[in-house]
Amino acid sequence: MSQPTGGGKFIISLDFELMWGVRDIVTTETYGNHIKGVHKAIPRMLDCFQRHAIRATFAAVGLLFFENKDEMIKGLPARRPQYKDSNLSPYGDYMDQQVGRDHTTDLYHFGPKLIQLIKNTPGQEIGTHTFSHYYCLEEGQTIDDFREDLKAAFAIAEKRGIRLRSIIFPRNQFNKKYLEVCQQAGITTYRNNEESWLYNARSGEKESLTRRAFRLIDAYVNITGHHGYSEEYMMKAYPMINVPSSRFLRPYSERFRVLDNIRLNRIKNSMTHSAKNNLMYHLWWHPHNFGINQDQNFAFLEKILLHYQDLRNQYGFESVTMSELSEALIRKGQPQPHEPRVANPVV
Repeated sequence: MSQPTGGGKFIISLDFELMWGVRDIVTTETYGNHIKGVHKAIPRMLDCFQRHAIRATFAAVGLLFFENKDEMIKGLPARRPQYKDSNLSPYGDYMDQQVGRDHTTDLYHFGPKLIQLIKNTPGQEIGTHTFSHYYCLEEGQTIDDFREDLKAAFAIAEKRGIRLRSIIFPRNQFNKKYLEVCQQAGITTYRNNEESWLYNARSGEKESLTRRAFRLIDAYVNITGHHGYSEEYMMKAYPMINVPSSRFLRPYSERFRVLDNIRLNRIKNSMTHSAKNNLMYHLWWHPHNFGINQDQNFAFLEKILLHYQDLRNQYGFESVTMSELSEALIRKGQPQPHEPRVANPVV
């Protein structure tokens, strides 16, 4: 049996959404400190990435780009999703009553300064998390609604001098039928979910407590595998490139703090497996996960990034953005069909 040659790629992506990503399940009264904390967390995150030579992808909701409410209203798509669950829509009463005047008075819904800061930081990519935090598997919405949503996201990004190349589907509601729309818009890569029944894309209505419980366990104990992915696996949707998730970086929890070393080793062991076997490892989280308990969350992240540096020095593990990885794979052309090499679960 040949020895692993080492190498591999390290991907970090962030679902940047502020209140738009959680407005249907929490309020500013119950979750506002997490959201306001993003305005301090992202600059600190960028500084951390620069110190460790990390190239990350920030997939931003299009509604964050606006300077004020008047500009936002003018940039809304004419066609909007008619979800069966009307609470999922950010339009109408929510936008009228909850969104403030501009980014200086409303830190929950506007993020133009953070967008500009990310844009100005070397090595960082801004992708799209759709315009309105669009739910691609919910009843009532259509592919034409999605197309118009994506057009609006591209329009405001272009206005800010940003070219979108990557997409992360909100709530991980990946919809294969919508990839052609993404490709036509100019997107080259997307983040799909881990290869396990625990992570298969579902609508919110079809999600179960059982899956949530097993995902929590999987964050500490390896029950679904390392989720390291080969180039061949990522190119199965060629010319679109799938850069699937390997692990969600759960935020610090006072309740589970005694298990933090176990959680850390779960991530580090899988990173090492990918580096040794020339696979891609993809870590992701939301900036609002770091909105509170920032010292604890950043101390944990530092340990991960120090491990990345060790793997880079030992195996050539390389930090790249989603679009950088996809562009490199696209240049290689259509892959030869064979089975993907995906890490097997521990038995």
